[in-house]
Amino acid sequence: MTRIKIQCRYIFVFILLSTSIFGMQITHKIWGKGETFSDYLQSNYISANLLASISKDDQKFLSEIHSNNRYYELRDNTGVLIQSLIPISEEMQIHLFKKHINSEYGFDIIPIEYKSNDYFAKVTIENNPYTDTLKAIKKPEVAERVSRALKGTINAKKFHKGDEIAFIYTQRTRAGKPYTMPDIKVIRVTMGKKEQFIYVDEEGYGYKETSSSVDPSAISTKKLTYTRMVSVNKKNSIFSMPLRHTRITSSFSYRRYHPILKRYRPHHGTDFGAKRGTPLLAINSGKVIFAGWMNGYGKVVKIKHDRSYTSLYAHQSRIRVKRGQKVKKGQVIGYVGNTGRSTGPHLHLGLMKNGRWINPMKVLRKKAIRVSGMKKITKYKKVSIKDTKENKEKLLNYLAKHKPSYIWEKEYKQSVTLQDKYMHKKKVLDDNSSKSN
Repeated sequence: MTRIKIQCRYIFVFILLSTSIFGMQITHKIWGKGETFSDYLQSNYISANLLASISKDDQKFLSEIHSNNRYYELRDNTGVLIQSLIPISEEMQIHLFKKHINSEYGFDIIPIEYKSNDYFAKVTIENNPYTDTLKAIKKPEVAERVSRALKGTINAKKFHKGDEIAFIYTQRTRAGKPYTMPDIKVIRVTMGKKEQFIYVDEEGYGYKETSSSVDPSAISTKKLTYTRMVSVNKKNSIFSMPLRHTRITSSFSYRRYHPILKRYRPHHGTDFGAKRGTPLLAINSGKVIFAGWMNGYGKVVKIKHDRSYTSLYAHQSRIRVKRGQKVKKGQVIGYVGNTGRSTGPHLHLGLMKNGRWINPMKVLRKKAIRVSGMKKITKYKKVSIKDTKENKEKLLNYLAKHKPSYIWEKEYKQSVTLQDKYMHKKKVLDDNSSKSN
């Protein structure tokens, strides 16, 4: 209840694009390449005092506004900015708003509100899973995710014309448009008379059910093991730990609730507890693209590993590398400290993939696989996936009822709701929402 009350203090906007409301215009825009939050304030004639008033803890999130991101604005009939909602992650957004009391602007970071619905699809194979899924439901992101889930579990070359795949997935929508990538839950693959189920993890990779065992921590509880084939063809594809002895003190989260501050904030990394002066190790080979002070992160080193990955090592007491320097995996790049906004000595390790923060613990490995540059090794990876039984039953229910595939050709009309943070008065401006399933 406490969290619900806190969320209800904020203004959430869900709208039809380009809708005029009581003389105000609500639109979506695309964040420009190279544009900074300071530039945005200046272009809207907002005093630089606002930027100075933002806490150091929150200032570090300003650099996480990515170019080409969609954000929302509410302006009055003279063009003056009333509100902005600017995403900084999948779960959190900057809320910039004009105050009623003195016409100054306020700043906060609040959760993103979105709708999340389940969808069903059944696809008959004519060519391959990707092409046929795209043709059937008109959504390339779903086709991509289906292909990823099947890779390593099903040999696509063994599909024949007339075979079938059926699956359910979750898609978030915001302001009537798809928001973030879809999450495939389970796929039923029918090849001739053979039927098998593929269960999908948070990263979108599929796994087969291979065995069962008794979970010693719970009587009469069945614990299933799911596996998939994983190919390893590069030594540099394996990330190692940043410390010789690791102790995690805070985990990665897109949306972490702070029990003392009573608010949500992202935690885009993993914190490792260690003594001041403990050597920090590069998790993989690469090139140093930053070495210096970075607001609340204190002394920071950033390493570009390849076209996809960049790692960040924050709160260092002393940096041992320079910008432009090439480093090898396991090389000492600095030492644990508590510079910046830090309650004690620790390492904050951040990892970006294609410009987005990901959970470092998803890719870090305590033991690297030793392989030559040309050698290719195939191994099994085992995971535990939640809600597999429920998702399978849901999929079978869709199939039994001959549920048609959802086709992404519809425009969604959403309700527009403004809740005033200061006057505590709610206005429902348009209630023409339609269910997407």
